[in-house]
Amino acid sequence: MVGTSLVDMYAKCGNVVDSRKMFDYMPGRSVVTWNAMIGGYLRIEDTRSASVLFERMSTRNAVTWIEMIDGFAKRRDTVTARRLFNRVPPELKNVVTWTVMVDGYTSNGDMEAAREIFEEMPDRNFFAWSSMISGYCKKGDVKEAKAIFERIPVRNLVNWNSLISGYAQNGFCEGALDAFGEMQAEGFEPDEVTIASVLSACAQLGLLDAGKEIHCAIHRKGILINVFVLNGLVDMYAKCGELAIARLVFERTDEKNIACWNAMISGYATHGQCKEALEIFGEMESSNRRPDDITFLSVLSACVHGGFVNEGMEIFSKMEKYSLKPSIKHYGCLVDLMARAGRLKEAYDLIKRMPMKPNDTVWTAMLGACRIYLDMEMTDEIEKEGTLNAKMMTANESLCILLSHIYAASNRWEKAERMRTLMINEGMQKTPGCSSLIPSSTNTILGC
Repeated sequence: MVGTSLVDMYAKCGNVVDSRKMFDYMPGRSVVTWNAMIGGYLRIEDTRSASVLFERMSTRNAVTWIEMIDGFAKRRDTVTARRLFNRVPPELKNVVTWTVMVDGYTSNGDMEAAREIFEEMPDRNFFAWSSMISGYCKKGDVKEAKAIFERIPVRNLVNWNSLISGYAQNGFCEGALDAFGEMQAEGFEPDEVTIASVLSACAQLGLLDAGKEIHCAIHRKGILINVFVLNGLVDMYAKCGELAIARLVFERTDEKNIACWNAMISGYATHGQCKEALEIFGEMESSNRRPDDITFLSVLSACVHGGFVNEGMEIFSKMEKYSLKPSIKHYGCLVDLMARAGRLKEAYDLIKRMPMKPNDTVWTAMLGACRIYLDMEMTDEIEKEGTLNAKMMTANESLCILLSHIYAASNRWEKAERMRTLMINEGMQKTPGCSSLIPSSTNTILGC
């Protein structure tokens, strides 16, 4: 008993070498000892050693099979996991074994295989249902996720959280709030997972009043305030423009993770408080928190809106320091920053040096600056080199509109008319603006 405990302790602490020494030293080993050693190997993703031990076992129990199936699935080897699943003796294939196989497929995005196993399950637990809902939501198939949810005979909070979270993550924010209301109507009290998802929905919709009600409900209902709830509050207040409250919540957060820093920086950048965004970025670096690609995108966006060209170029160069590879979005921000400042030649040279093909967003930024500064020479160079291909032009009406305006402003009426004719022939229309309406009361939706 003591030997097994030591094997398990060393394995769970990541010290597989000492765990194996203890395992080999033991004169007699129970199936629990074997499982502990196999679990240790799988925890460090050493599936080969785990498999060798597994094949040597004279007796296996349900836990043995579950450990092996789950271990291979987590390494994205669902083929081996399925092979093991098919070998499980019928008397040992319980609901957990089935669920682990389903979750292995959903975690790896293979919903077709997951559905096959799911439909064959003789019994289903709440985790199997939630795994399928989450799996479909990760693939963006919210309709199928809702269909699975509707089939659950007896729902629990985890099932509701899977649906609400899936709605919010896919931008179906009204659906998330509706589901939240239905959940409460069925007598379920929200937990910190529910609250984080609902705050995200409020943030995306700009529902400040609803977000404030949720904030009040957190304290009133005694809901655990963890890092995800705090991130949700900062993000909600920041996106809704209540930057003072967002900053207050941010400053009161002891353990700020990357999402918390990004939410605060992005909030300042989005609402034009660019110096504050750069200050928070500076604080982040001083606290030895590593920024990620989203951080840099938000800070570069702040530089664009604030016209901070030198700062933006310096920040862009810092990405290499953090071993981050700039994406097309980062390059797009830098191009936009230079172009808006009138440094069109530098911006165009950057486009030509980019390691990836520029997209229509990059060209829209470039042409927008050409229009502002009436730089026909640059416009002609872009057109002459054929960088704006026909496919890109017909896919984005903004490029056609910009070129039409540039040509018209320089009295090149024939070219302007050609752009307008292209738009008509392709059935393109200028995308109309829209406004959002925030309801005066959300008590009915939230049930708070």
